[in-house]
Amino acid sequence: MVFDVQKETLPRDELETLQLKRLNYLLHKIYHNVPFYHQKFKELGIEPDRLQAISDIKHLPFTEKQDLRNNYPFGMFAVPRESVVRIHASSGTTGKATVVGYTQRDVEIWAGLMARSFEAAGATRADIVHNAYGYGLFTGGLGAHYGAEALGATILPVSGGATKRQVMLMRDFGSTILCCTPSYSLHLYETALAAGISISDLKLRVGIFGAEPWTEEMRQDIQNKFGIKALDIYGLSEIMGPGVAMECIAAQEGLHIWEDHFLPEIIDPESEEPLALGEKGELVITTLTKEAQPLLRYRTRDITRLNPIPCRCGRTHYRIERITGRSDDMLIIRGVNVFPSQIESILLETEGLSPHYQLVIDREGGMDTLEVRVEVHESMFSDEIKHLQRLEKKIQNHIKEFLGVTAKVTMVEPMGIARSEGKAQRIIDHRKQ
Repeated sequence: MVFDVQKETLPRDELETLQLKRLNYLLHKIYHNVPFYHQKFKELGIEPDRLQAISDIKHLPFTEKQDLRNNYPFGMFAVPRESVVRIHASSGTTGKATVVGYTQRDVEIWAGLMARSFEAAGATRADIVHNAYGYGLFTGGLGAHYGAEALGATILPVSGGATKRQVMLMRDFGSTILCCTPSYSLHLYETALAAGISISDLKLRVGIFGAEPWTEEMRQDIQNKFGIKALDIYGLSEIMGPGVAMECIAAQEGLHIWEDHFLPEIIDPESEEPLALGEKGELVITTLTKEAQPLLRYRTRDITRLNPIPCRCGRTHYRIERITGRSDDMLIIRGVNVFPSQIESILLETEGLSPHYQLVIDREGGMDTLEVRVEVHESMFSDEIKHLQRLEKKIQNHIKEFLGVTAKVTMVEPMGIARSEGKAQRIIDHRKQ
């Protein structure tokens, strides 16, 4: 059994004692091994003295995504590069990625926490896991893969794409657990119907969905269409990958954040001050057991709250509420993190375009779509249609290459993008309507 009764049901005082011990070890580790943190502590006049209480963490500095980019590629590692057995990365502006490293122990802990998450979802060794998360530098696919293997379940490493074939494999192999983004699950459903495959022919009983925001209404839609329990999973590459927090099948009321490995805080994103337990704000996470790349007070930018009410499943780890938004302008398109500034950089490097653009996000057939509307200069707009079409294709390829997301690019005439006297409306997200 992966469900560690001792760790997952620790009384709060014992859990916080464990957290404090691991936090103090972390502070000394990053101070002596990560130049970024050493300099940060020196600038603030802080020594890695032993903290007396978890609440003392509020006096320590935050870590932000830009800090990882500024130390690209390996500047945030706390171990020699030779000790790193795996590297994952997320897309960055003009190709500069956010890099995350793992030691062998990091990989084993990640697999164990994903297995713990699977078991919270009701999974057992008898299950067949259809894993449609993307493999590669994205953490989703391999995170779920190693977790299912650690649990002892059968894993189908299908990854994304070839949707009709995926539906047939689920039917033919008798898959019982589906792992993918919630929007892709609806695309699978529609593909099954179009292929004449009855959903009743599938043996699915649980879906573990993450990597993009989704509503309670979408959960109910998925559950009704597939006849399964649809559960939320949370993670982010900088912290570990999927499996940082998981909804349990017993309650389906928030995600247990594995507090023996991650110390959560909720802060006011504007004042950066800690908020009282139960108040909604920005989630901040400190990694307590990461070896290769430990992070102190990492600002996730995700908006949620901590729920301290004991869960009916018996786990004592606090639950986070479903993520309701972000404190920055990051978009999540089919599980890919996209910042408007990244697309802006690509557009501004393309001759003949103006700095006026809009990103139009919609959902068609259960799948997210992204359209990039950009103005062209007067001289370009008078060119042949074929030339403009080639330019659209070129930008589309650059976005796909650097950001890993497919976008439709539409050239519009000069002044075709509405102007604003205040902040430009760069994003039109029809998913929220």
